[in-house]
Amino acid sequence: MAEKQTIQERIRELRRVIERANELYYNQDAPEMADFEYDRLFDELKKLEADYPEFDDPASPTHHVGGTASGKFDKVTHPVKMGSLSDVFSEEEMRAYLERTIRALEDAGVPEDEILWSVEPKIDGLSVSLTYERGRLVLGATRGDGTVGENVTENLMTVSGIPHTLPDPLDLTVRGEVYMPRQVFEAINAEKEKTGERTFANPRNAAAGSLRRLNAEETAAAHLDIFVFNYQTGSLWTDGHEPATHEETIRRIGELGFHRIAIQTVTASPDEVIDAIRRIGEERDGLAYDIDGAVVKLNRLEQRVLAGENPSTPKWAAAYKYPPERKETKLLSIEVNVGRTGVLTPLAILEPVRLAGTTVSRATLHNIDIIRERDVRIGDTVLVQKAGDIIPEIVGSVRDKRTGDEVPFAFPETCPSCGERLFWDSEEGDSGALRCQNPACPAQLERGIIHFASRGAMNIDGLGPALVKALIDAGLIHDAADLFTLRHEDVAALPRMADKSASNLLAALERAKTAGPARLLYALGIRHVGEVGAEELIGAFRSVDALFDAKEEDLSAIEDVGEITARTVREFFDLPETRALVDKLKAAGVVTSLPETMGDASSDDNSETGGADLTGLTFVLTGTLPTMTRPEATELIKKHGGKATGSVSKKTSYVVAGADAGSKLTKANELGIPVIGEDELLAMLKGE
Repeated sequence: MAEKQTIQERIRELRRVIERANELYYNQDAPEMADFEYDRLFDELKKLEADYPEFDDPASPTHHVGGTASGKFDKVTHPVKMGSLSDVFSEEEMRAYLERTIRALEDAGVPEDEILWSVEPKIDGLSVSLTYERGRLVLGATRGDGTVGENVTENLMTVSGIPHTLPDPLDLTVRGEVYMPRQVFEAINAEKEKTGERTFANPRNAAAGSLRRLNAEETAAAHLDIFVFNYQTGSLWTDGHEPATHEETIRRIGELGFHRIAIQTVTASPDEVIDAIRRIGEERDGLAYDIDGAVVKLNRLEQRVLAGENPSTPKWAAAYKYPPERKETKLLSIEVNVGRTGVLTPLAILEPVRLAGTTVSRATLHNIDIIRERDVRIGDTVLVQKAGDIIPEIVGSVRDKRTGDEVPFAFPETCPSCGERLFWDSEEGDSGALRCQNPACPAQLERGIIHFASRGAMNIDGLGPALVKALIDAGLIHDAADLFTLRHEDVAALPRMADKSASNLLAALERAKTAGPARLLYALGIRHVGEVGAEELIGAFRSVDALFDAKEEDLSAIEDVGEITARTVREFFDLPETRALVDKLKAAGVVTSLPETMGDASSDDNSETGGADLTGLTFVLTGTLPTMTRPEATELIKKHGGKATGSVSKKTSYVVAGADAGSKLTKANELGIPVIGEDELLAMLKGE
């Protein structure tokens, strides 16, 4: 029983981590996890769900593609589902896949020498579908969750390699991958560095962000391209001829004017499949575009039908995922940075090396435990990789290249930013973390403001690290509240600023005032309080101000808020500096509370959504909902006369469950409480 409970907890944790990674990767174009690590976790979750079917859940990320339609664009239902591929991570796994598929086809009567495979690079971009009627492009859409995506037709018309009109009056839908060429990516990032803007992490993020601009002219300026690799539905010829092979399909797609992948190997030999995968990997760094693997597909389309489909992936194809690219370079020195919570973090200064499309001269070392574990010394030759082609990190030292002159690293005794003495915090890492406790430390202020302005927090567009530093250096801000009292003339006078950029910043600050108390709470940078925890706290207490009087035991009773988080929240709100900051924010017009609820089901708010009356019904929300935060859903329920509580009991009318629902869902099932999803809740609110 204890073992099964541990398995269930691991499944829940994997779902939570993967859903978070999906949101950052697909919807925010700001991934934090390496693709290789994501794929490993996803594979682990699939295996656990297969081994323990009693813990499977239709809402699990293994049952759907990672993204969702964002709401910025009209939603589109795809005529053919845009699924994903099964991943393999080694040549042994690929051989096992090939042998398994060959055996299945032989059992269906197909001779082995007639089983052909197509091998081609796996482009690291944004998947889209293109629909043509009578040869004219009428719809372009992002993948979204595979069933529903975003209508980005106007933006896709600016992408090179997408014909607006085909040479023949065809009705068809094709699928491709939009990407940003490396040369374009480097030029855009170079320009951003000159102007002090935040650079793109990698070409994939740059392509995804550029394609989803509300202004198509901005998309055009990104010089995106596409590789079309499949046709979804319709016909490629006017005479009704249907292609027999993938190879023929790709050739015809090129004839119609689409850009298509130029590298393709077709073979019946599993050994040659492996050789082709190796060859693509060896050529990876010299390509004009980013790839993250190689795709192996059955070439004959009729054999694909025989091979069939899994619930979420085809059996006729698999993606071989390359491990992160690694290179050797010299560790010149180790700098120590002070983070927004006062923790000192070592940063490796490297001899510049070309890695995953960019030049790397710095890499994170995380903490003293990592340095000791990987035996990294100043002067070492080290192995460097980019986690997910995003964050450079040192994998380890190359010990056989040591000369004896290498120097072990030691932390300073005083803060490099303010000079105050440091202390070890035993809650951080295996050996703890070195921390500066000085609330006036300049480095903490700078990084705290950067966090405050970030997308997940107050989302202050245009307030990047360079501008934050300039504002602090000019003495214009001393805490986050000072941002909301900035004057146009002071901002415009800063280096690389002007009237228009100053006006844009002030407009962004004005919008940020109404970001809401949950975002504000997360923006305050309380240790251990993430976006989900902030939403839970505000959902329970309804305002930032109420947390000043909250008891530690009441805080720790909230889902997603444990004892350690409750203690740090209590310590944060006990500080006199916190009261002063919140008072300044309120005085500047920043919203710190949820709006007053309206329980009258006959109010105007209710009529706008169908006049639903939920009076007498009690709801409990759990997990991550697809399009709403839990506080937002709570507000809707209360506006329609319903009641939202934090715990499940026999008096609960409905439990609204999202992805990674936890103990509340388990208790609801035990008590026989009806469980609904966000769609069903919205239908109830509309009176359906």
